[in-house]
Amino acid sequence: MPSYKAPVRDTLFVIDEVLRLETYGNLPGFESASPDIVTAVVEEAGKFVSEVLAPLNASGDVEGCTRNPDGSVTTPKGFKQAFEQFREAGWGTIAAPEQFGGQGMPHVLGLVMEEFLSASNQSFAMYPGLTNGAIAAILAKASPELQQLYVPKMVSGEWTGTMNLTEPHCGTDLGLIRTRAVPQVGGSYAITGTKIFISAGEHDMSENIIHLVLAKTPDAPDSSKGISLFIVPKFLLDTDGKPGTRNAVSCGSIEHKMGIHGNATCVMNYDGATGFMVGEENKGLAAMFIMMNAARLGVGIQGLAQADVAYQNGVLYASERRQGRALTGAAEPQEKADTLFVHPDVRRMLMDAKAFTEGMRALALWGGLQVDLSHKAASEEERQMADDLISLLTPVIKGYGTDKGFDIAVNMQQIWGGHGYIVDNGMEQFVRDARIAMIYEGANGVQAMDLVGRKLGANMGRAVQAFFAAVDGECAAAKADASLADTAKRIEDANGELKAATMWLMQNGMTNPNNAGAGAHHYMHIMGIVALGMMWLRMAKVAGAALAGGASDKAFYEAKLVTARYFAERFTPDAGALRRKMEAGSEAMMALPLEAFGTA
Repeated sequence: MPSYKAPVRDTLFVIDEVLRLETYGNLPGFESASPDIVTAVVEEAGKFVSEVLAPLNASGDVEGCTRNPDGSVTTPKGFKQAFEQFREAGWGTIAAPEQFGGQGMPHVLGLVMEEFLSASNQSFAMYPGLTNGAIAAILAKASPELQQLYVPKMVSGEWTGTMNLTEPHCGTDLGLIRTRAVPQVGGSYAITGTKIFISAGEHDMSENIIHLVLAKTPDAPDSSKGISLFIVPKFLLDTDGKPGTRNAVSCGSIEHKMGIHGNATCVMNYDGATGFMVGEENKGLAAMFIMMNAARLGVGIQGLAQADVAYQNGVLYASERRQGRALTGAAEPQEKADTLFVHPDVRRMLMDAKAFTEGMRALALWGGLQVDLSHKAASEEERQMADDLISLLTPVIKGYGTDKGFDIAVNMQQIWGGHGYIVDNGMEQFVRDARIAMIYEGANGVQAMDLVGRKLGANMGRAVQAFFAAVDGECAAAKADASLADTAKRIEDANGELKAATMWLMQNGMTNPNNAGAGAHHYMHIMGIVALGMMWLRMAKVAGAALAGGASDKAFYEAKLVTARYFAERFTPDAGALRRKMEAGSEAMMALPLEAFGTA
């Protein structure tokens, strides 16, 4: 059976030493995030997921969810009880607003919990995860009355939430949706249509499920400009605000999926269900994007999470499995064979995993801090800068984070060899669960096009110029330290490749949009490399200072310095190769007619 131990030490290193969260104590919400409180939250969260959720991961995958004859859904054994423990401990309230029953702590701490939940049991994590996204959309766009009716119970975990976008005939192109919302007497709407791929659409873990549904009113434009957003609860509320009459929404079936079997992914049928409009008519897509952006950060963290749990089990197996001898001579002559750890190719995969997971954790938590600062920083300039940076990097965190997270999970399975292909050992589940993160909440090709088509040019390129400057500043400061000079130079060079790639897109993407489309994926990966490089420079700087100051945890900080050097040597050269791929343009890619792709 696979194992998982929450990376408490590394998480606290990022929060306390790299982000220095305590220095923001003058901002709203941060005053309650003192180092001792943060340590307690992270440690207790680690214990909860490791002891309660991780043991249910494999069994939940095997059992899956069951749709009953009455349309109700039963989650895997132990899930309901675990969710009760989750709710009673208040884990879902960490970053929620205090006025609705939350603890009001920084968003960055909520992201810590998201990583731990997803790594220990991704299927389980999706139930509260989608609820958080629904809360964000309701708080941003719904009336105060709707907020008071629904948000407190969602924050407490008594009710959960979903997002309903996709229909059988349309996914990303939401302008094609057919779900209808007909006005009713009293201000409600009758919602009729079918939605598919609805994660946590029906289950037995909460007393009500609050669906956020995209639909079109009768006279709405037949395009994405005619979409409205509605709250459609599983149970309508009585005069006391408690679940009463069952609404006309039901689970038609559960999808049979490659992974995340413990999460109920439902076909949802709306048969004149009562719904309540969120925000303005025909403005629903903007409201849903608030939820989707929150979800995209969470999905990027899922990529990190599956990489990390797979990495932990890869390290464990490599340290125990004996196979062959070290190329330089027997490492343990008294044994019949050395462990896998001595083989450079195994080390390559393990070091790739270590460099990615630790760098990605720093980037994700830094991103969470930018979300906080975009709302709470002291000056408008600081709030704007934080918003620019997280808006630019959200598609990178999601797209690059899940692409690489899947690659790491596959490589950790590879370390296990044939045993990695056996279900009982759990490695293939990590691969299957990691795969969905590249697809949902906007497939990674969509993320790349969002980055290239929307984010780069926004506000005359203000965000990307700020990012370039931030990386250059880190590199210049690190180059002054002889021990970091080579690492900084390599990351500086990668940033140079990113700048050149950006210029190429400006010159060639406008004249031929296919050039932008053909290069978007590569561009997203270049930016991912540079973003992780910036994080590794920051971590290396902190580690060096700690060692110079006589830190007791010497091995931890020395490992940070070595891994930073490995990242610079092994990851940054890809930036140049990816830029050259981009500059090949789209001509050959788009030249062949459809018939040329036939099998005859």
